[in-house]
Amino acid sequence: MRLMQIVIASAVALAAIPGHSKHHAEAPSEDAVAADAGKWITLGTRGGPVTIPTRSQPANLLEFNGKKYLVDVGDGAAGQLSKANMQTAMLDGVFISHLHFDHTGGLAAILGLRFQTNARQTLTIYGPPGTQQLVDGLLDSMTPGATANYGVPGAPPKDHRAGIEVVELRDGAKADLDGMKLSVRSNTHYSFIPGSDLAKRFQALSYRFDMPGRSIVYTGDTGPSSAVEELAKDADLLVVEMMDVPLIVAAVVRNNPKLPAPAAKNMESHLTKHHLLPKDVGEMAARAGVKAVVVTHFAGAEPGNPKFFEYLKTIAEYYKGPVIIANDMDVY
Repeated sequence: MRLMQIVIASAVALAAIPGHSKHHAEAPSEDAVAADAGKWITLGTRGGPVTIPTRSQPANLLEFNGKKYLVDVGDGAAGQLSKANMQTAMLDGVFISHLHFDHTGGLAAILGLRFQTNARQTLTIYGPPGTQQLVDGLLDSMTPGATANYGVPGAPPKDHRAGIEVVELRDGAKADLDGMKLSVRSNTHYSFIPGSDLAKRFQALSYRFDMPGRSIVYTGDTGPSSAVEELAKDADLLVVEMMDVPLIVAAVVRNNPKLPAPAAKNMESHLTKHHLLPKDVGEMAARAGVKAVVVTHFAGAEPGNPKFFEYLKTIAEYYKGPVIIANDMDVY
């Protein structure tokens, strides 16, 4: 596993990342990370829903104070956990940023494998409105397999719903979780008409995790957002999504040559409002005054392509702190 860690000093600087022109840094010992600073692992760094062989779908692992939390749970998250020497039964909680399938597709496996491995501790699933309905549906889908179980005659039944709790969160929510303070803001990944039924029913969330040693903000999917900038104010680490919208739209047009030009233009407009371009990342980080930036949920040119370094150069035009585009299984 490629180890990428942030050394927590008194200034809480991200010393492990050198300049903007380099993708990887020298990896310090895991012992160098303060115990009260938590550990963040980028399990999956691909912006969905299109899959690629080199990056898994969006998922992260936050470890703090003996607790282990998934932050988003894209397809393949259970397998990525095993690369971090963890099994699903060891999880204490899951945070879901929003209900798009590339961020929730791995939850069925987490619930099913947890049931099969006789997890003992409660698993609390935190997420936006609609999370309860999502989890209820997944648990319903487990009924046949849980009823048949291992096919042993006379075996006592097991309740596959036991130990699963859901906490739905909305904009402005706060909580204290085992010494870690949680703050939540609604972002701009959804742009429903204010006051509409859909706007009342659904939100896309960004999370801030304040631990004694440092603060980490996870944007989830978002477009430019003053609320996220407020949430990230002076944070030690901003874990932020980023998309090369022109490249993605060009790929869609290339694969769909009959796509009408207005449809392609509308797609570009939509993605630009609902996601962050490199310039947006730099501006958000600068306005928030964060100490360091880690880019994930990445959809763009990969290392080896000259455009990859252009992303870092563009961010650096607006934000002067350390920046890295994460790979799967990097540790911060």
